[in-house]
Amino acid sequence: MKKNIVLANWKMNFDFHETTSFIRNLLKFFYDQNINHKKKIILAPSFPFLHISNQIVQGTKLKIAAQNVHHMEKGTYTGEVSALMLSSIGIYNVIIGHSERRTLCFETGNILLNKIKISIKYGFNIFLCIGETDEERKKNEHFNVIRQQLEDTVFHFSVEKIRFFYIAYEPIWAIGTGKIATIEQIQNMHCFIRSLFLNKYGESISNKLYILYGGSINHVNAKEIFLQKDVDGGIIGNCSLEFSKFLKIIQF
Repeated sequence: MKKNIVLANWKMNFDFHETTSFIRNLLKFFYDQNINHKKKIILAPSFPFLHISNQIVQGTKLKIAAQNVHHMEKGTYTGEVSALMLSSIGIYNVIIGHSERRTLCFETGNILLNKIKISIKYGFNIFLCIGETDEERKKNEHFNVIRQQLEDTVFHFSVEKIRFFYIAYEPIWAIGTGKIATIEQIQNMHCFIRSLFLNKYGESISNKLYILYGGSINHVNAKEIFLQKDVDGGIIGNCSLEFSKFLKIIQF
């Protein structure tokens, strides 16, 4: 049986002290309480703190992820961070295609495709975010939008490459808004996503695929969401910034 994955996306929050203290306190809690957590826990700090964060978690079950990666391997791209740089400090998990980057940084399907290619080259686990807007859902276009986002990215790759992918369904209208999709909406979309992988890659790939949910998950609703048949964990935003609430999410 697959373990649920909990990925804490800290976005542009936490300074050096806050980042390192959170991680050390989390590890201390597990040690003091003698807890063998039943979930795969991944933390995604800001770029400046990836190296120290990765050093702190060495030898533990915690993993570190980057919140983004540039689509080129190297070159004159001031302020950007490459896959080569990330791999040189031992980072092999990356979030790609978050709706904030698609919207605020104008990341197109082609850019995301190139990010995926470079990430696969360096052996990264790719947490690919997909999701529809409120308007698209109201027009009943959400299934078509999700299918197109997958066709623009993951579905370019052979069955051998699918092992690198973790799909994160994050309805844009529910990210950071406090508005969460209903349990039925979440399960229906996750089931639909899994069916697309079943049709394209077969049952074995479909069954093994991790599909996470993201969008205003908190310590109150996480358990019910994670218990859904086709939900394999979640990406946690705001609630992952509060230590006590995050503990509740990873403990049940």
